[in-house]
Amino acid sequence: MTRIRVTKTRSTLKKLPKQVNIMEALGLRKMNSSREFDHSPSIAGMVDKVKHLVKVENI
Repeated sequence: MTRIRVTKTRSTLKKLPKQVNIMEALGLRKMNSSREFDHSPSIAGMVDKVKHLVKVENI
């Protein structure tokens, strides 16, 4: 399984409630906070919905 690191790079102020909920579900609350995940279809779908707010790196 490959792993990815997701880092919050932009604010969720004035974003759609669905996008805010996805960011909280990913555990990204503060700016520049990062989380590591196993690459799975569910995580990839969530990241795709908020790709304009995050930076994704392969580990």
